[in-house]
Amino acid sequence: MICGSGTTGGGPRTSCYTEFVRNVTITLDEDTARWARIEAARHDTSVSRWVGQLLEERRRSTLDYERARHSYLQRRGAPLKPPGATLPSRDELHQR
Repeated sequence: MICGSGTTGGGPRTSCYTEFVRNVTITLDEDTARWARIEAARHDTSVSRWVGQLLEERRRSTLDYERARHSYLQRRGAPLKPPGATLPSRDELHQR
């Protein structure tokens, strides 16, 4: 969690962190930067925090997908036919 306090008009700002936070630099074209500023303002946050939240959501979504995929692939496959039964031939499936 990140918290901050300070005064408006360029006064001192303080921040507190409950976990390590890494700063990164990104490069955006002007249209994308403008869009990001507008979206961040709509969410009442800074561009930095807004981008961080987007990346965190994406990371969680990817992790959830990978866990679900792994769980699915670990399942034992269901048989396509009862034991001893034969599958239909290609011609039987595609009778014309």
